[in-house]
Formats: sequence, structure tokens, C-alpha cells
Amino acid sequence: MIPTTAPVDPLTMRRAMGRFATGVAVVTTATPDGTPHGMTVNSLTSVSLDPPLLLVCLTTGARSTDAVIAAGRFAVSILSSRQEHLALRFARRGEDHFDGLDVTTGRHRVPVVPDAFAHLECLVERHFTAGDHEVVLGHVQAVCERDGEPLGFLRGRFGDVLDRGHAPAPWIS
Repeated sequence: MIPTTAPVDPLTMRRAMGRFATGVAVVTTATPDGTPHGMTVNSLTSVSLDPPLLLVCLTTGARSTDAVIAAGRFAVSILSSRQEHLALRFARRGEDHFDGLDVTTGRHRVPVVPDAFAHLECLVERHFTAGDHEVVLGHVQAVCERDGEPLGFLRGRFGDVLDRGHAPAPWIS
């Protein structure tokens, strides 16, 4: 492969990164007046176990991004394989994502997606702009998990994540 010196265009970058399988989550928060905000994300990773930190990348300029930064707290609801419709719902821009949705509120006064595979409630540890996204580091304050299977995302499509029946990876113990 011959290295190129031409800049990488956004479509090429999207296609290449689309080959990296991820889960799907919804990030939610509420403004001080109680207005809920949320958006679908797949750019999410664990940063540290002690202290418990996660990182999520949110679209710069989106109302939900601004609300997370202003509120200083948010929840990450990791979607189950049965929640594709919620991923699509929270991905639509400019709509009331919560209209008609039976949302519960977590311990830290943030809405959480009902019946999510897991949810993590966080305080914003820090944030910074990187390109067209706001990188948010969250200090995890509470976790809730449930049985089920996660919703996967690969090459712009939802899919299933299959357990191959192997023993857990050695670093999971």
C-alpha cells in the first residue's frame, strides 16, 4: 500500500471507521428547567475503572450536546438488541425524542432510556472540542445492568453481537 499525502475526505473517513463494530447508546440529560435532551451515539468508550470514567463524543452545536455541557451531568443508556427503534428515534434531529416515551429518571436527575441493556449516570469531568465533535469525559456515579443482548452497529447498519462461547478474556476477571 502506497501512503498518500492527500487529505482524507469525510466520506472516506466515515467508510473506514464504519468497519469498526460498535455498540449503540443514547446519551441523555435534562436542563435546569427539567427539559430532557438526548441523542444516539456509537462513539463511546471506557477510559478508567478506578476512578470509573467513560468518554463519549457528541456532535458540536447540537442542542443535546449543549445541554450536557450546561447541566454538567448525563446518562448513557446502552441499547439492547430490541431497541433499534430507540436508536433511530434519538438519531432524528430537531424532534422531541421524549414525546410519548415512558422515561424514568436516574438517581442524578437525568432521564434514562427504559429497559436499556445498561445505563451509566455521569458527572461531566471535562470536555473539549475536537474537530466537529465535543469530547466529553464522564465520571460514572451509578450503573444499572440488565440481562439481554446488545445492539451492534457496523458499516452503517444495525446488527447483533454474537457470543462465540469462549471463556471471558483474561483481563475481564
